[in-house]
Amino acid sequence: MAKMNMLHAINSALDISMAEHPQACIFGEDVGYFGGVFRATSGLQEKYGKHRVFNTPLTEQGILGFANGLAAFGAPALAEIQFADYIFPAFDQIVNESAKFRYRSGNEFDVGNLTIRTPYGGGIAGGLYHSQSPEAYFAHTPGLKLVVPRNPYQAKGLLRACIKDDNPVIFFEPKRLYRASVGEVPEEDYSIEIGKAEVVKEGSDITVLAWGAQMEIIEQAAIKAEEAGISCEIIDLRSILPWDAETLIQSVTKTGRLVISHEAPITNGFGAEIAATIQKECFLHLESPIERVCGLDTPYPLALEKEYVPDALKVFEAIKKSVEF
Repeated sequence: MAKMNMLHAINSALDISMAEHPQACIFGEDVGYFGGVFRATSGLQEKYGKHRVFNTPLTEQGILGFANGLAAFGAPALAEIQFADYIFPAFDQIVNESAKFRYRSGNEFDVGNLTIRTPYGGGIAGGLYHSQSPEAYFAHTPGLKLVVPRNPYQAKGLLRACIKDDNPVIFFEPKRLYRASVGEVPEEDYSIEIGKAEVVKEGSDITVLAWGAQMEIIEQAAIKAEEAGISCEIIDLRSILPWDAETLIQSVTKTGRLVISHEAPITNGFGAEIAATIQKECFLHLESPIERVCGLDTPYPLALEKEYVPDALKVFEAIKKSVEF
């Protein structure tokens, strides 16, 4: 085991993948010698050459168009979108080409070798064009997988699973944790199953669910709740598409309460889909309405970032409201 931050863990997963498949390519804006704007690809161009790790023009639609073609050919296409906020010019290529390629060809062709990495979320004072959480846009699209790690161990294991998966995957990396999250990570290869949530802590009074950087927030809220005598079961969703409804259903059936937290705006955020499913499946077990603690329905602010982002106090207040209902 080695001490790694999230960037080192991602770099390690990419390194293993490049060594594993001689046709694998990493490409995106500034990912070459510069190593990406966050340095996630540092050293990989020197190790594998400019023909396998290379910069692209500033055209996200072009990046994904090229990625679809490369993946259709059979080579692992490891595309980087510099910020998740920049992914929208490539939206058509992802939802109408990547996601549907296997279906429209009757399973004769696919782009299952495609993995799209992109930093998402706030916490770096990036303002409205460098802080968004667009996962819900893509969760509406059959044919894609969406994965979000919360720490370096998960980042490496989940990214390796994404690259080996035979479906196109978007790997959302919580940029606030790139250097802030440090932990022990095996230097050798390993994978973590996609589509399986993790029960981080068992509890009896209420279930609290999040993913990515929001996990740290709900863990802080759970500590406050424990001090107030409330036992919280903490679950990390990890995979948004497919998402592990069964684990959550089992938890809410036990606790009778649920708080969901994510950075994206509350209206049509993925928490709404979770709430609707749990309301249907656990209706007779619910002791109080499902609470959502999310971003606001405004563009992501710069000066008021702390007021916008769901913090531990907001989650704690939602926990108390649910338990005292």
